Amino acid sequence: MQRALAYERTPGLLAPLRFFLSAPLFALAAALLLLWQGEAALQTRWAPVTLALTHLLTLGFLASAMIGALMQILPVVAGIVLPRPNASAAVIHALLTLGTTLLAAAFWFVEPLLFKLALPCLAGAFGWLLAAAACGLWRARRDGNANPTLRTIRLALAALAVTVMLGAALAAGFAWPLRLPLLVLTDLHAAWGLLGWVGLLVIGVAFQVVPMFQVTPVYPPPLERRLAAGLLALLAAWSVAAWVGQDGLRGGAFWLGLPLALGYAGFALTTLWLLRRRKRPKPDATTWFWRAALASLLLCALLWPLQPLLPFSVAPTLGAAFIVGFGYSAVNGMLYKIVPFLVWYHLQQALERGQRAPAVKDIVPDALAQRQFVVHAAALLLLLGATLWPALLARPAALALAGSSAWLGWNLLRAARLYRRVRHRAASALVVA
Repeated sequence: MQRALAYERTPGLLAPLRFFLSAPLFALAAALLLLWQGEAALQTRWAPVTLALTHLLTLGFLASAMIGALMQILPVVAGIVLPRPNASAAVIHALLTLGTTLLAAAFWFVEPLLFKLALPCLAGAFGWLLAAAACGLWRARRDGNANPTLRTIRLALAALAVTVMLGAALAAGFAWPLRLPLLVLTDLHAAWGLLGWVGLLVIGVAFQVVPMFQVTPVYPPPLERRLAAGLLALLAAWSVAAWVGQDGLRGGAFWLGLPLALGYAGFALTTLWLLRRRKRPKPDATTWFWRAALASLLLCALLWPLQPLLPFSVAPTLGAAFIVGFGYSAVNGMLYKIVPFLVWYHLQQALERGQRAPAVKDIVPDALAQRQFVVHAAALLLLLGATLWPALLARPAALALAGSSAWLGWNLLRAARLYRRVRHRAASALVVA
């Protein structure tokens, strides 16, 4: 049974919308960088251009969109109102946008000064977010024990805190001549950021939005209760093994990664099973984005145990499958449910009696979202192929990703412009009357 939602606690529309509108711009920037550099961006994970591209996607797109979703989900799902939500959103968004831009430039130009400038911006953005969320989560600690979405979001925020600390240490290592184990810190930072922060937050949000928007049965209670905590415990154990071991694919970190992969595969298979049981037989765009995300997650789970058997490194394919295939696809699909609903809800609250808001389905028509999904699916397949044949497919993948990101941004901007147009028309009608 789904928990009742407290819509009266929703923040102003601009609080989450600013994050949603800026996220596709960073994805577009990453695609254009890949188009410019071509195969050089996919040959090694340590290349400056690769690191810049990766952070444009993870910080610029994924973090922006997920923070915007948190701004909306915490008050509505858990009744947690962040302190001064509109002001907090403005400050966090400004610091995150500036910090991400500086960090990508720092990697691209290998410039210590830019790392020094990016560090306080990003630390301030995530520190503000974590502090504001901690205040609300502490007040709702009893209710959170019974709410699987809130429990999982708490664990995702804990993983984010670890990710930020590791990222700050790495940025400091690039900014100043500190003697730090940068290679192992990079692996830990990536694992906590992707498997912890992104993975757990998508799982927590899915517990709420998949049954709600896809009209499916709810997730099995044992999965809701145990999955997130189990994954976080395994990630912590993997981190210890990765820190103390140097055995690569023969070490403890590899073997501890197997149950982690199995846990994420279990979530993917369960969600696919729920989607098959949805009450609306015809899939919409969000259904297809979820399917692409879950298929990508299963691909990651399959590739991990195959690493010792393959004659090449699967790290680029794993990264593309998780970041673009799983994270990007899931976020893209959820935006097509969250943004139209928010526009409709805020118009309902703002319009006078007798004035009507457009229907949710008309704010971003599903036909437009379906077409963007086709381009996104092509970009994902080309990008996965480009990790194996970069000289042949890197630039076609970049073109498709740029088209998909620009199309997503236009569809979201279309919803924002519709909101503004309807508000203006309603105000003009009142003046005339």
